[in-house]
Formats: sequence, C-alpha cells, structure tokens
Amino acid sequence: MLTLQVKKPAARPMLRRVPVCQEWDIPLGLGRSFEVGGRLIAVFKSREGVLFALDGLCPHKGGPLADGMVVGRQVVCPLHAYRYEAHTGACDSPGLCAVGAYPVDVEGDTVFVVVPE
Repeated sequence: MLTLQVKKPAARPMLRRVPVCQEWDIPLGLGRSFEVGGRLIAVFKSREGVLFALDGLCPHKGGPLADGMVVGRQVVCPLHAYRYEAHTGACDSPGLCAVGAYPVDVEGDTVFVVVPE
C-alpha cells in the first residue's frame, strides 16, 4: 500500500500594524526609538524623506541605532560605525548579524510600523 504524506504549509506569522508617531516627529536624516510589540524599534527618515524601521539595538555592542547617522539608505551605528541597510537590515561588516527590518507606512500624518505579533 502506498501512503502519501502531504506537507502542511508553514504558518505565516500574524502581523500587526502599530502607530508609533506623527511623521513630523522624525526629522530628516535622523531616527527615533519606540517600543513596539515588546521590542525596541528605531524609525528613521532619510534626507529624501523615505521612512524605514530597524531593530533599535546594534547586535555588536547594543549601540542605540536611533542615535546613528542616516547615510543614504543606511544607518551607521553610533558606537563602532557598522552600517545597516535600511530595507533589509543587512550589515556591511562580515560576521556581524543583520538587524530586523520592518515595513513602515504613513496614513494621514501617522507613522505605522508592521511587526510580528
């Protein structure tokens, strides 16, 4: 007798869209930290006005990424100058872990970050 095993699709994580601030609360080229869903998230605004969000702490030494400089589409950690890509969280330093990157959108003037529940 032939037994067929059917794999169930992996469960998708539930996502939550959380309001964090007003758009004008984040100046061009800077970031601000917010606690979102029990985690520290840093929301940045590039000099071109593009909003993006990353984990709030650098995995190297726990540097507060919201205090870092926004350079193009990267954030530079204020402690040791590691760079993190805005939309992927990838780090430019070999061997250092990426940080989480989160979708951001604006409705009216309110900035929302989308995080897993």
